[in-house]
Amino acid sequence: MGRPRHTNKEIEAAVAHAESKGWRVLAGGSHAWGFLLCRERSRDGCRVPVYSTPRNPEGHARRVRHLIDSCPHEPGGS
Repeated sequence: MGRPRHTNKEIEAAVAHAESKGWRVLAGGSHAWGFLLCRERSRDGCRVPVYSTPRNPEGHARRVRHLIDSCPHEPGGS
């Protein structure tokens, strides 16, 4: 069984972008739809929240993509 899909297409595309870069999806949370976890498996790894109903979905999707692309644990990251 695969992961649940986000209802917003822009945010779903950002989650798919993270998966294509090797990030893991941890579904569920209190106010979050889930979390994206980078390849670094220690406490220092990046953890990006993905909200269920953000006020500005397009802006949230842009922010998620930015955080994924700027992960310091990625080869060539900042």
